[in-house]
Amino acid sequence: MNTQTLQSYCSIICILFSIVLIAIPIQSSNTFHYVTIDVHEVRYLDPIENMDAFFTFTLNINDEWTETVTWNDFPYVLEPEFSRTIYLSEDEKNVTINMILEVTDGSGTYLCDLTGSNQERSSATMVYDMNTGHWTGDDYRGDPSGYGRLNGCDDGSIYESEYDSELWFSITQYDPDGDGIPTWVEENIYGTDPYADNRGEDIDSDGVPIEWEWKWGYDPFVWEDHENLDPDGDSLNNIEEYLVSSFRSDPFRKDIFLELDWMDEGPNNEKSMFPDLSIQLLKNPFHRRNYVFHVDTGFLGGGDLIPFDESVDSNDLLNIYNEFFMNNGTNAWKRGIFHYGIYVYDCFPKGYAFSGDVFPHWGYHPGTNGFMISSKRMERNGRLFQPSLEYFYAAATMHEMGHNFGFRWGDPYGVDAQLGKYPWQPMYYVYRNYKSIMNYRYTYKIFDYSDGSNGFLDNDDWGTLDLSYFEYP
Repeated sequence: MNTQTLQSYCSIICILFSIVLIAIPIQSSNTFHYVTIDVHEVRYLDPIENMDAFFTFTLNINDEWTETVTWNDFPYVLEPEFSRTIYLSEDEKNVTINMILEVTDGSGTYLCDLTGSNQERSSATMVYDMNTGHWTGDDYRGDPSGYGRLNGCDDGSIYESEYDSELWFSITQYDPDGDGIPTWVEENIYGTDPYADNRGEDIDSDGVPIEWEWKWGYDPFVWEDHENLDPDGDSLNNIEEYLVSSFRSDPFRKDIFLELDWMDEGPNNEKSMFPDLSIQLLKNPFHRRNYVFHVDTGFLGGGDLIPFDESVDSNDLLNIYNEFFMNNGTNAWKRGIFHYGIYVYDCFPKGYAFSGDVFPHWGYHPGTNGFMISSKRMERNGRLFQPSLEYFYAAATMHEMGHNFGFRWGDPYGVDAQLGKYPWQPMYYVYRNYKSIMNYRYTYKIFDYSDGSNGFLDNDDWGTLDLSYFEYP
């Protein structure tokens, strides 16, 4: 090959290489300027009629970027693992994010309600501030449904079928030190090092660290009385809210925490359990009203296997409470945050509320923070009656939790009315308007507390529910 030919080949290669370079998008100044949207959980809140339905989720960014995905795990999509990162130009300081959720069943495709606004089904739109790292719009810090949580029942459409849904999400950006606090905030407001992880630092010594105070709008350099601050009135102070922040608790939205333990399998295959579907059934009536129900079956110590005992009495119960819930005193901090549920094979009585550390230990008094339910009884109900076994577990749990919320025998009228279970008993008709799971007539027929709208001797359970009743008196 002569020199002229070699030079020609080199020229061609250089031209081709230049074309390739031009074709490749160059991300230099905006490599670290992006937002990431994660969807953590989707829940359908209306009554379920078609189990073969599926969700379609559409994400729009700045009216310039769109993606649509389908989730088939109806009616609940737990951890759909949806995460998208969108790169931005350096001059984009506000990012408009729109989320659309649709459900498709045998009759068609329908827009789900995510915001509960204006009595119409709607998508959700938020504007994310690249400087502060917070967003506003259809979801915002201090929203009654929670920050990073959309709820189609916010318009009060509790008993109306509007394809109401719940969607949990988060919006983040490039964070070189991984502490969650945006670089702009660290450089321009806090004066901290954006390349040094500040997580866990409690600069003002008020009991909560800097990253939690940034997220919820408190000043990490000024002492605040977090031990007595409870802005949402759920009986959990801000320090307690921080301790369970891994559950996505929100100091401006009511949260309820329940730890569940159950008995190990017996020698004859006797089983005590709490089915996963029961947890989802239990959550829905609370989530519609923005009481977010967190169930610990292993995350912070829940889901312990209690040694098998064919029958548990009140003395056994206290030992279980102290060993598996309080961990012999080492988990005393959980007493003011978690209710406690135990599923044993058999017990007397078959299901009842209690407190393991306030005398008397049986329920119906302030300080009642736990309950025990017989799996043998639930299995019997599942064989003899119409609803599913999962339904029986969930209904019994919601009833006993009602005692943890202050509903006592005969207060209000109709709670645990022993003479009102069956049509041949007189109280069956006297308390017929009290359409609550607390009324034995409806315990396995109505999966709800009453709202007081049913006339004579009804009670507004939801309006009188006491979230502090389980605390020490």
